[in-house]
Amino acid sequence: MKTKITPRSNALFFGKVFQITLLLVTFSVTSQKASQPIENIVKEGRIEEERFITINGIEQWVTIKGERSKPAILFLHGGPGSPISPYSHILYGPLEKDFIIIQWDQRGAGRTYGRIAPAELTPAYLKANPLTVDQITNDGIALTEYLTQYLGKQKITLFGTSWGSVPGVRMAAKRPDLFTAYVGHSQVVNETGNDVTTYLKVTDMAQEANDQESLEILKTIGPPPYSQAKNTGIFYRVIKKYERKNAVPAPDYWFILAPDYDNSKDKQNSADGDDYSFVNFAGDSKLGVQPMSVTINNIRDYTDFKIPVYFIQGEEDILTPAESTKTYFEKISAPKKKYIELAKTAHGFNQAVLDAQYQLFRTINR
Repeated sequence: MKTKITPRSNALFFGKVFQITLLLVTFSVTSQKASQPIENIVKEGRIEEERFITINGIEQWVTIKGERSKPAILFLHGGPGSPISPYSHILYGPLEKDFIIIQWDQRGAGRTYGRIAPAELTPAYLKANPLTVDQITNDGIALTEYLTQYLGKQKITLFGTSWGSVPGVRMAAKRPDLFTAYVGHSQVVNETGNDVTTYLKVTDMAQEANDQESLEILKTIGPPPYSQAKNTGIFYRVIKKYERKNAVPAPDYWFILAPDYDNSKDKQNSADGDDYSFVNFAGDSKLGVQPMSVTINNIRDYTDFKIPVYFIQGEEDILTPAESTKTYFEKISAPKKKYIELAKTAHGFNQAVLDAQYQLFRTINR
């Protein structure tokens, strides 16, 4: 474990432009088998664990909290690179009496990134350490195999939000034996297929609002696709600006870090992991990083599911718009499926999203 993290180079100082959400004793697992004994913390039937697990050769941060006898839910965070674990106590603490809540800092994110992070995030590190959808999907499957055995569950409910819905549909389609159901929020469909349409939509919105600042930004970067991750991040910032205008926001206290994460080391790892993951997602020709986004085409590749599928969609979501998710949903074959559209809701979480999750989790696991 490193004791010091030096400042990022100017070349890789992507900053807040990429910090968006489409927006934890060590034990080891390889597929289904743990390689060493595990101490389980139990308080009156409650399980509370915050540990690194070695998944496919990399130690990854996982938290497991709740009543051990209850159904388990595995959360796949967005970003990529934006874990829910630092905020889970606020968002999902109330559910811990009814479910086992499992948060996972994916490969390249949060404490998982920090476990193997270089002293400095450089172009050379980015180029030498590519991140792929298949890696994260395979990690998620290996983690779930372990969790079902360790927790004594036949299956686990799978929830993926924004970026997390990318590995989510793959995990659900490839290994239905592991999951009771899949719940996708702000479901990504075809990341490369909607950008130009989105650009035109946001430009129209900026023109209607006489927003000269945003219009100038959009004119400068031009329509996607972009060869530099920086421009993708700038484009997303404009999108988020207009989502905020039309949606009920989440309360500020939802994003107060848990005390264990409110320190310089975790904050640095979070920021660097966010940058590392986003550059891999968007791609950057100058840095020699190929985009993960070009491999995403769920409407072509993942429409056949053997488990129930549920989508939660915000009406004001611009980044993953309802037009796209509805088209994908209609093409899905599943034993049961349901599409839930929420008014005054954009891409990220608000109270309506949490309420919809709670209701679905209870319906799925009753």
